[in-house]
Amino acid sequence: MARTDKGYKGVGMEGSVARWYAASAGKDAGRYEEQAKQVADRAPAGSKVLEVAPGPGHLSIMLARSGDYRVTGLDVSSTFVQIARKNAAEAGVQVDFLHGSASAMPFDSDSFDFVACCAAFKNFSAPVRALREMCRVLRPAGQALVVDLRPDVSKQAVHDDVARMELGGLSRALVTFTLGSWLPRRACSKKQFEDFITQTNFRSFDIRETPMSLEVEMRK
Repeated sequence: MARTDKGYKGVGMEGSVARWYAASAGKDAGRYEEQAKQVADRAPAGSKVLEVAPGPGHLSIMLARSGDYRVTGLDVSSTFVQIARKNAAEAGVQVDFLHGSASAMPFDSDSFDFVACCAAFKNFSAPVRALREMCRVLRPAGQALVVDLRPDVSKQAVHDDVARMELGGLSRALVTFTLGSWLPRRACSKKQFEDFITQTNFRSFDIRETPMSLEVEMRK
């Protein structure tokens, strides 16, 4: 029997693990404000935006709350989809949160103006297929933005990043260990992103480095 790709590396973000992550992520509003600005700087008002792997949905909800975008979120975790839908309802905004894989998106080609994926790409088990899907669902001249942890992130950068979060002692220790230890081993380097993108139909791209992340901007 052929093995079906589950779409992610390691243990899935379901149940209590997903709920812990959602509770921790909700305390870092500043991060989502920065991500929303990154999207707003690139996507004109009225754009149809897809967020891939939105988790608890904070970025998608922030974009929808601005009134400038029509937003859809696609996540492989059914728990995250439930949490994101609840968060959107409580925020009083309309976001279509759907369950599905980044490497086999349930959308027609040329469906979106902008695709965003923040802090999740390192977990994709089929990164090239995920990028090809992002390109496929984008309309001509559409853009995609992937922001993810860099594999060579320094301990100081991790310390500074965690320090800004309003976390308790145990959560702070867990997040610091996660960001500084095993997650960087999953993360893609600049060279890997370049190699992946050359296997897609994106016509151009730029990669910017920050102390914590790589910001990969691609144009169809």
